[in-house]
Amino acid sequence: MIPAAVHTAALVSAFALCWFLAFFCMLPIGLGDVDPTTGAPHLPRLGFKALIATGIAIVCWGIFYALIAFHFIDV
Repeated sequence: MIPAAVHTAALVSAFALCWFLAFFCMLPIGLGDVDPTTGAPHLPRLGFKALIATGIAIVCWGIFYALIAFHFIDV
């Protein structure tokens, strides 16, 4: 039971790491006009960036899972 829990925890944490890394890399892209008083962008498009980050994270996680499944990485 313990190895299955460790395997699941490694996969979930790898997906979270990939998602946050992709999301934070997407944040400065396409900010557009910035409010001069606050410095905040008028249209940050966070939902769209979260969707793009999800797609990137799924691809990265799939590669990571394949490396584990084909025993290139042992967890």
